[in-house]
Amino acid sequence: MTVRTRFAPSPTGSLHIGGARTAIFNWLFARHYGGAFVLRIEDTDRERSTEESIDEIIAGMTWLGLDWDEGPFRQSDRLDVYKSLAGKLIESGDAYRCYVSSEELEARRKEAQERGEVFRYRREWAEVNAAPGKPYAVRLRTPDEGAIEVTDLLRGVVRFDAADIDDFVILKTDGFPTYNFAVVADDSEMNITHVIRGDDHLTNTPRQALIYKALSLDMPEMAHVSMILGPDGKRLSKRHGDTSVIAYRDQGYLPDALVNYLTRLGWSFGDQEIFTREELVGKFTLDNVGKSAAVFNMEKLDWLNGWYIRNRPAGEIAALVLPMLKERGINAEPGRKLEMIVKELGQRAKTLLDIVNSIGYFYADEITFDEKAAAKFLTPETGEALRDLTERLAAGEFTGDGLHAAFEKIMEERGMKMGAVAQPVRVALTGGTVSPGIFEVMEILGKEEVLKRLGRAVAYISEKG
Repeated sequence: MTVRTRFAPSPTGSLHIGGARTAIFNWLFARHYGGAFVLRIEDTDRERSTEESIDEIIAGMTWLGLDWDEGPFRQSDRLDVYKSLAGKLIESGDAYRCYVSSEELEARRKEAQERGEVFRYRREWAEVNAAPGKPYAVRLRTPDEGAIEVTDLLRGVVRFDAADIDDFVILKTDGFPTYNFAVVADDSEMNITHVIRGDDHLTNTPRQALIYKALSLDMPEMAHVSMILGPDGKRLSKRHGDTSVIAYRDQGYLPDALVNYLTRLGWSFGDQEIFTREELVGKFTLDNVGKSAAVFNMEKLDWLNGWYIRNRPAGEIAALVLPMLKERGINAEPGRKLEMIVKELGQRAKTLLDIVNSIGYFYADEITFDEKAAAKFLTPETGEALRDLTERLAAGEFTGDGLHAAFEKIMEERGMKMGAVAQPVRVALTGGTVSPGIFEVMEILGKEEVLKRLGRAVAYISEKG
């Protein structure tokens, strides 16, 4: 048997964290077993589905590196399939035309509520108002008693009471299928062997099982993954970080970091936390998927993303940062300087935006001094040391050894400690008190720019008096 999985998002919004994890699990499962991964767009909700959402879902999948083997298929292109299957069920007596309007059903629902009863659809209503040309829905005839049993790969046998399930609509009056009917038709025709999805779909499973049985089709293996919770134990929401995948991209997260983190959110392999993409494919099975709800932790994601930034080639990170810099009007160019910068700034960065937000002084035509930093470190006492350092740097070799020698000479002659020299220089070169190592900053800026900025700082001190 060739394993075939699918990811079937509804394009009523962006691809968020929960959906992305479902896609990752299905992708990894298919890749692990050498199978196929199918992308299907479930766009039968005509009022809420949008082309913008489809584009963003596909962009998110592409950015995450979740390539699909077939698709993307759209349910809205397959209406003839659903109508044909519904017709077969009507012919076999497993489904029937229902002429009760939505207004009539709503009225009866309100009547039941007023009586304090749970509303249940009554099969005898189906043909009451039948008339040629009148709109109708198609309902599946469901058993009035007994149990519906479904074997879940993670939860074992799950039982549902058939009496709790009314004859439900499979084809609406507008000719569009309901969710459960379209899912069964598509999964069957696309030969899906394993359905891995969130446990919020568990309640759909008995209805789908009844449709499979009525159509005499084999049901795929089912695995319902526990939901993702926020740190407070509540369902994941935007306040916990449940934003769109594209937003994570724009905030400077790396796709491999997000895939690594979301895979570990509900799946484990010993104590290992960091995996290459190849390792995830090689190790991922449902055996190690947990049954308990996973907890989303932004701090852990930030730590992992920072690890990926530090451990990727500087050229790769520079290529990702460059378009972000261009958007901000920072005139950076690919090459050794930018790679040196991202290597240094990346040591503390959690996201690419941390690098972008800290990089400005390397490319500024003129440095603006932070007022507090300048007041503390650009003083008449440090001005002499900066002037002396400028002269020594201008006359000496601008190398690592030369820079260290110049600083040590100033410290020796003036009885100053390293910090007393380095901090004024840092403010002179960057405008603030936080940066990578001072020698690394000087090497990146180059001799000409360092002398220019030191000279301006000395002039600033003189003018301030």
